[in-house]
Amino acid sequence: MVWLCGGSMEVLPCSRVAHIARMKKPYLSNIALHTRRNALRVAEVWLDEYKSNVYLAWNIPMENHGIDYGDISQRVALRKRLQCKSFEWYLDNVYPEMRRYNNTVFYGEIRNSNASHLCMDQGIKENHTATLHPCHGTGPQIGRFTREGQLFLGPLGSTGEETRCVVDDQTSSLPQLLNCDKVTNVKEKTWHFSQNDTIINRASGRCLEVASSRLVLGPCSGQRWLIKNTMKQ
Repeated sequence: MVWLCGGSMEVLPCSRVAHIARMKKPYLSNIALHTRRNALRVAEVWLDEYKSNVYLAWNIPMENHGIDYGDISQRVALRKRLQCKSFEWYLDNVYPEMRRYNNTVFYGEIRNSNASHLCMDQGIKENHTATLHPCHGTGPQIGRFTREGQLFLGPLGSTGEETRCVVDDQTSSLPQLLNCDKVTNVKEKTWHFSQNDTIINRASGRCLEVASSRLVLGPCSGQRWLIKNTMKQ
């Protein structure tokens, strides 16, 4: 983290960069195992209270995740010796446009007790409706429920499309997936929810329900939902 420790980076428009690949990769074919490990090492050393963003982006539980990221004591000592600034300083001064996800309460796949093989999914973006799909736990199925009661679906990013959230427009029988910043009725985009319980819209009182393998809005029948991971505060 160059900025945190007093350094800077410069852009040289006319520079040329080359990369020479090895004949044989020094790791297994599943590179995700190594990238997750490296991401957690960076998070645990440098990101302070924002390390939870990395666990959220990778859909990894914050405890008992089974990923051995090794001994980081030397890296922590290096950061202390260099008197590096906090990651919050970086967000405030270097990259203030970056989204912060510290208001997350639950994250990961969202399953209904009546159809646990299906997960809430952002579906085809052009349809602007949340849907159900066989669970795979990657981008379109990463859900995020916040302290404010908003329910998001889709992959994360520093800015942009992940702002879409599940909305009850009080007209359609299907839950809408809209740009949260553009929904002016706050109650339409907020929900009552706790783990293993119903998801109730605060504007209409309707519930997210599974009917004939479809995600719909309707009278609450007691269907229970579970979001895979709980954010460690």
